[in-house]
Amino acid sequence: MIKIGAVSYLNTKPLVHGLTDRSNDIQLSFDLPSRLADQLAVGELDVALIPSVETFLQDELTIVSDACIACRGPVWSVKLFSRVPPENIRTLALDEGSRTSAALVKILLQKLNCYPVFEQLHIEFDWQQSKCDAVMVIGDRAMEPVCDSFAYQRDLGQWWNQATDLPFVFAVWAARPGVDCARLDDLLSESREQGLRHVEQIAVANAARYGLTPQRCAEYLTQNLHFYLGESEKAGLDLFYDEATRNNLVPSKRDLVFYG
Repeated sequence: MIKIGAVSYLNTKPLVHGLTDRSNDIQLSFDLPSRLADQLAVGELDVALIPSVETFLQDELTIVSDACIACRGPVWSVKLFSRVPPENIRTLALDEGSRTSAALVKILLQKLNCYPVFEQLHIEFDWQQSKCDAVMVIGDRAMEPVCDSFAYQRDLGQWWNQATDLPFVFAVWAARPGVDCARLDDLLSESREQGLRHVEQIAVANAARYGLTPQRCAEYLTQNLHFYLGESEKAGLDLFYDEATRNNLVPSKRDLVFYG
């Protein structure tokens, strides 16, 4: 049995579509991205869809598939909401769900010479009730209607793309040492292909849960998100690593390990 961890967000549905009926040879579990990385680090999982920044922090991991969660423009599901202009933010609450998005917003704000005080925003807390100047939220919560007190809104995928002219990679499949990467590579890539072939079905099945129409749900999965780790995505990932290192968000840079 292969122990696979993934997140239950809408943006993951196409990647795991082909895994959900494989209970005879895999054990699939769901959790927050940051928690999946912790479970992978201690060997509770063989492979997990983890925040890309975790591959900078865990030096024994191998990126095992060209399936990923990325964007080449607005991502819609990762946003900064602020009551003041972004350059004037003094306090910022960070969604506990993803360390990658937390690192990304810090990098983008530092380019504005903005260095706020950070606090963690727990997943159960109504983020719109935060007393901070701004809130960074990810996943399904970022798609919710926003109260009027947040006058400023930034889509982090679009912000990064405009600043760098490169895609941004939010999550990758990473395996711990000793795992059969060849088998995982085929399994995870085929699962993505199955999901993309059935994206309309996925949209119809999930739209109501997220307050979306099936059409808007399908647009999100096909237009806002990009599920292939190509050369431009790798270049974006490498630049993100450079920026994270330069801003002391991760240790000194090393080469990432890709299977194949």
